[in-house]
Amino acid sequence: MKIHRIASTGNVLHFDAAMKRAAAVADELLGENMLLAWYDRERDLESPAHVSECHEGCPTKGFWDYAMNRGGALAVDFDDGRFVFCFRPLGEFAQPQ
Repeated sequence: MKIHRIASTGNVLHFDAAMKRAAAVADELLGENMLLAWYDRERDLESPAHVSECHEGCPTKGFWDYAMNRGGALAVDFDDGRFVFCFRPLGEFAQPQ
């Protein structure tokens, strides 16, 4: 999975703003896409919920493994893991143009 890193450079970035920015990056780099998984380190929340429970002691986080095994092609990473959003292109599932 390609990782696109973004440093907030002193700006206070909240989860909703980060998600909007990540979606814009995914639109630009992948075209039509789907958000597969995300992680919020500050609140220790992830989606899908509880995917890390079976990864206790593993070097790979559950949200990352989930995205990788479902076609994840792009991770947008803010501030070295503060927020991470994983996307896949819709590809064959996209609406015909």
